[in-house]
Amino acid sequence: MHIAFLTPEYPHAKIAHAAGIGTSIKNLVMALVEKGLKVTVLVYGQKENQIIAENGSTIHLIKNQKYSILGWYRHRKHIEKYCKAVIEKEKIEILEAPDWTGITAFMKFKIPLVIRFHGSDTYFCHLEQRKQKGKNFFFEKLAVSNATAFIAPTAFAGALSKKLFKIKKKQIKTIHYGLDLALFQNLEPEQLETGLLLYTGTLIRKKGVLELPAIFNKVRTAFPNARLLLIGGDAPDIKTNSNSTWELMKSQFTPEDLKKVSYLGKIPYGQMQEYIQKAHVCVFPTFAETLGMVTIEAMAMQKAVVNSNIGWAQELIIDGESGFLIHPANHNLFTERILQLLENNALTQEMGQLARLRVEKHFNIDTIVQQNIQFYKEVGSRNLDKRLE
Repeated sequence: MHIAFLTPEYPHAKIAHAAGIGTSIKNLVMALVEKGLKVTVLVYGQKENQIIAENGSTIHLIKNQKYSILGWYRHRKHIEKYCKAVIEKEKIEILEAPDWTGITAFMKFKIPLVIRFHGSDTYFCHLEQRKQKGKNFFFEKLAVSNATAFIAPTAFAGALSKKLFKIKKKQIKTIHYGLDLALFQNLEPEQLETGLLLYTGTLIRKKGVLELPAIFNKVRTAFPNARLLLIGGDAPDIKTNSNSTWELMKSQFTPEDLKKVSYLGKIPYGQMQEYIQKAHVCVFPTFAETLGMVTIEAMAMQKAVVNSNIGWAQELIIDGESGFLIHPANHNLFTERILQLLENNALTQEMGQLARLRVEKHFNIDTIVQQNIQFYKEVGSRNLDKRLE
């Protein structure tokens, strides 16, 4: 079987942008290759056309084209033309694409198109209670209507996407993101930096980072030696039109608290484990997510996690056992849970161990890849039966 992934991001030295979507795709790609499948990755919006062979897969960089008229349409048709040529030449059997921006709107393929609900603009606007641009919904709705089948990383994300896009007859399969557990091991979980709080992920309002200054102030009131480390790319703020969410955050920290805050920006993915290992507690006060790879990574490293309690998060963590689940706006309780962990090493160690066990059971890429392969086979078989009718 030959699977292709269409994506705007992918972790690679020659690709500028890569976040949670790209990481989850690469984890799956590498696992599929290990199982003997052929895999092609089509990354659009790049500076040049280039084909790269890497670890048994083939990566196509698709050069971004600029148009003065009808760019939203011609951009998609340019990507479609490139994909069709590769599909025909390489005998690709299934194409997977993300829901974000409805990139496959106006595209038609002879092979099955699977859309994975990584998180559409429609989905995030709903969770953030933010008004969505009409054209964005139109593109995403059209892309969804053209898809053969769907995958969602959590049942919550699948059910909400189904409701928002009014999907009736087509199947939505829940398959969690998977993690290569060999890359996220912590052989000395008791070795940590006391009082170090770690946030990893994009600095953006929907991830709840603007809640952190108030929470951190409350933590330091009771635990003065606490420090906060932030890792991830900066992003503009849609509500204030600020070019930098980090600048907004800095203005909300007290001068004394800010001295205890470090922001490293983006770091190479391979270095992430080093920083997670140092953390005493990992904090993810996000408002909008489909699953959250960074949470799984921290749990795999046997870290105690204080996480959002909204929808999807309840499929990651058992509250009070493999982590704590708190609504991001509840600063007092969020703080209380952090302090429980900072002041009780036995609880921190126990919760970290249970977090690792939960990841091993539910998010191991070795299990997840088999679920994906089985789903692809089912979609391919249904498509063949339909063509023979």
